[in-house]
Amino acid sequence: MTTFVLVHGAWHGPWAWDLVVPLLHAAGARTLTPDLSAVGDHGLHDDARIVIDVLDSVAPDDDVVLVGHSYAGLVVREAADARPGSVGHIVLVDGWAGADGASLVSLAPESFVTAVRAAAKTAGDGWRIPAPPPLAFGIRDTDTATWLAARTLPQPLRTFTEPTVLTGAVDRIPGTALYCEPLTYPFNRFGADVGYRTRALSGPHDLMLTDPETIARILLESSLTNESTKTDR
Repeated sequence: MTTFVLVHGAWHGPWAWDLVVPLLHAAGARTLTPDLSAVGDHGLHDDARIVIDVLDSVAPDDDVVLVGHSYAGLVVREAADARPGSVGHIVLVDGWAGADGASLVSLAPESFVTAVRAAAKTAGDGWRIPAPPPLAFGIRDTDTATWLAARTLPQPLRTFTEPTVLTGAVDRIPGTALYCEPLTYPFNRFGADVGYRTRALSGPHDLMLTDPETIARILLESSLTNESTKTDR
């Protein structure tokens, strides 16, 4: 059985995948949606540990596709690096990614880093970043924006500043980097730089909310690629 481990991005929760999950289930797949929106100060390594624990819970004969949206691109790569034998394919959805030692603040433009640090200092007790408005995620539809604004949560600053710790094991796992156009940040380059096949999609950063059918279809395609790779081996 194919198991998709769907990891949400910053300011979001497992609910980010609510429209995608039923489509994957309808195709016969299993899904797991770890929650990184823990209460209190925590960092990227804590989030990676949550995903590692989820990977450890999957049956050894399951084909695992590990999916990270946005910030979670860094998280899933660190988790996969720790459990390379448990992951058959990595998919980034507009995901941040880099080599060992990369962090979101090291990859992001200076204007973004300055803005989140200032927001944490002035409105987040120095350690948490208030959620930006839905428009920051490309959501313009009024109903979807209202739904999203009611659910987003502050994001601990440390999740953006902690550097990833990678041994290189993750680089042996095939990956696909989906990037949404028009680009908000160079997600196409992030994916290419870590050796992933890149694929452009038309839509906003939170494409799983506006076009879950496309996301589900491409994820299912990645699981077939994973099966083909296993057969070749």
